[in-house]
Amino acid sequence: MTVQRVLCMSSSELNEMLTFFKALSDESRLKIVGALSSGEQSVDALAGLLGLRAPTVSHHLAKLKEISLVSMRSEGNTHFYKLNIQALHNLSKQLLAPEAMASIGSVVSADAWDRKVLRDFLVGETLKEIPASRKKRVVILHWLAGHFEPGKRYAEKQVNTIIGKHHSDFTTLRRELIGARLLNRENGVYWRPI
Repeated sequence: MTVQRVLCMSSSELNEMLTFFKALSDESRLKIVGALSSGEQSVDALAGLLGLRAPTVSHHLAKLKEISLVSMRSEGNTHFYKLNIQALHNLSKQLLAPEAMASIGSVVSADAWDRKVLRDFLVGETLKEIPASRKKRVVILHWLAGHFEPGKRYAEKQVNTIIGKHHSDFTTLRRELIGARLLNRENGVYWRPI
């Protein structure tokens, strides 16, 4: 089972979550959020409060602005930043919802399961045996399918050679890959679906 098949959230939602956590994973940015929670501040005022240089504060504010946690207004040459409390609530509700966390948990669980199966059945790149369990065999088949370039056409002899590098029973594994729709076959030509 791969991450893509288990993951319930879209890649854009996952990227949004990662960006949110990266933005708040820095101590200085957390301090800036804390300082802005009491009201609007200029870059220079924040620099003074935090003991940082103004360009460093501006860099951190830009990261917070990317996820809409702060907004900026200009007054002459001075930029004032304000914490967007509503955005903070919305992001935390959306990204920290139990369903979102469960999606991440299922990805971690699936990855751990896949790694365990691969550890149990592989010695280097050699498959010790074809798993009897269907669930374990699917993990092995996905691993094996990863040795074929998506969309590239292969003759049966090439397929047998690639599979044969990993296990001597290339006939069974070739049939299994086709049955699992991880390889397509037509007129003796094989390819991995894109």
